Amino acid sequence: MAADAEVQRAALNRLKRARGQLDAVIRMVEEGEACEPTVTQLAAVSKALDRAGFMIISAGVRDCLSGDGDREADLARLEKVFLSLA
Repeated sequence: MAADAEVQRAALNRLKRARGQLDAVIRMVEEGEACEPTVTQLAAVSKALDRAGFMIISAGVRDCLSGDGDREADLARLEKVFLSLA
């Protein structure tokens, strides 16, 4: 359980950082900032969101692979979720 709490804390930190970066992008667009720094900041938001998603999915993979449920159905479901980030 401690690992899950650690993953959750790390994912939340990344999401909060992404929220701050997104606020900066919105402000940059509203103020008519130059394209390059705006797109650079937007890329940082995207990367932070992707990493948070991958962290959450990674924890899900560990849980599904260690469970006694229908392994094939669990793997298919996880694959679908994982590919939604692509």
